[in-house]
Amino acid sequence: QVQLVESGGGLVHPGGSLRLSCAASGFTFSDYAMSWYRRAPGKERELVADISPASRGVDYAESVKGRFTISRDNAKNTVYLQMNNLKPEDTAVYYCKAARLQVYWGQGTQVTVSS
Repeated sequence: QVQLVESGGGLVHPGGSLRLSCAASGFTFSDYAMSWYRRAPGKERELVADISPASRGVDYAESVKGRFTISRDNAKNTVYLQMNNLKPEDTAVYYCKAARLQVYWGQGTQVTVSS
């Protein structure tokens, strides 16, 4: 059974940091590109960052470049999103996605940035 379980979300003040994790099981994690997406209230889901299977390639949305870092540990079947200097506009539900021949999604974790 495929599972992607996100964790690490919460409430943080502007300028603060959070580290999201997404633990994968039920498929060969190291074969899959992994991504973080987010959906803010009233907005479309958007790609935040993605990382290739062997971490050779990473990419970021312009809005998070220089503040967010995606990484993965294939030995732990986990992908991370380090989020620094958080802004209120980063408030969203964050989802991880695994993609190769098939696509799998996690259930999401809420990130709220507010003073």
